[in-house]
Amino acid sequence: MTPHHVTSRRAIVTLACLTVAGLIAVGVAELPGGGSTSGPTSARPTPAQTSVLLAGSPPALAALHAQGGALLGGGAGALHARLAGLKGYPVVINKWASWCVPCKAEFGAFQRASAEYGRRVAFVGIDSGDSGRADAMAFLKSFPVSYPSYYDKSGQLGEQITDSSFTPVTVFIARDGRRFIHQGQYPSVGKLELDVERYALDA
Repeated sequence: MTPHHVTSRRAIVTLACLTVAGLIAVGVAELPGGGSTSGPTSARPTPAQTSVLLAGSPPALAALHAQGGALLGGGAGALHARLAGLKGYPVVINKWASWCVPCKAEFGAFQRASAEYGRRVAFVGIDSGDSGRADAMAFLKSFPVSYPSYYDKSGQLGEQITDSSFTPVTVFIARDGRRFIHQGQYPSVGKLELDVERYALDA
């Protein structure tokens, strides 16, 4: 075999290897939960994937999923009644607003975490400080999640629940009632899921 033929053969093999590696990388990235979890919006589950992940949820959690993306009224009374009905389940409460840029940046993380943990953990939102429901509903349409949010125009309910006037804030409630409050945006899915495990599931 001449040097020219050896060089050509090596080039063909190298090109083939690079092509296969590229196809594998694309395939992994497109799998549910595949790819990097460094960004807050990485690998958002589709509605179909979310339905599969949440299938078989206990009734109290399934009732939340049935209201996924809804903006509920009723204020403090309705939210506290909901929390009472979730007694014995770990709960994650995320306070957000449609005008809040960090809230938009972290919502992808909540889309994914709520789908992955939704059969064991109750997720609830509080839309706090939005002057009108229309902007909040548009926000939820753009960032569909598998749980409802409670509309809190005055911001008082959100402040009461989170002990903070800032947004976003996330409250983790363990089964025994212990609470942990995270101030500010979650920078990644991984960080949110770590806190779900540590503070909600007490793992």
